[in-house]
Amino acid sequence: MSDVNSRISDIVKGNDVVLFMKGTPLFPQCGFSSRAVAILDHCGVAYDSVDVLQDMEIRQGIKAYSDWPTIPQLYVKGEFLGGSDIMMEMFEAGELQQLMDEKQVAKAEG
Repeated sequence: MSDVNSRISDIVKGNDVVLFMKGTPLFPQCGFSSRAVAILDHCGVAYDSVDVLQDMEIRQGIKAYSDWPTIPQLYVKGEFLGGSDIMMEMFEAGELQQLMDEKQVAKAEG
């Protein structure tokens, strides 16, 4: 496993919910990342994020890691779920919230 794959694997396995995105939750740098953050915030779950714009190795490596060509990418309990379109479909169907509950993801504090 390459160094970047190892780093990504550590991030994915070390966080219940992690969003690889462009920008940060407070300052998303693209509409798709902004939508992904809004969905997670609406679900009320605690999550971590990785700004792929700050690390070109991760930006390219995450696409190979997941075999998914676009950013953002959401992982829940080590499992790749998809990008903002899939997140939106799951959210609208009530599946995303159900998955978070089933996987016993921690609620956001606040």
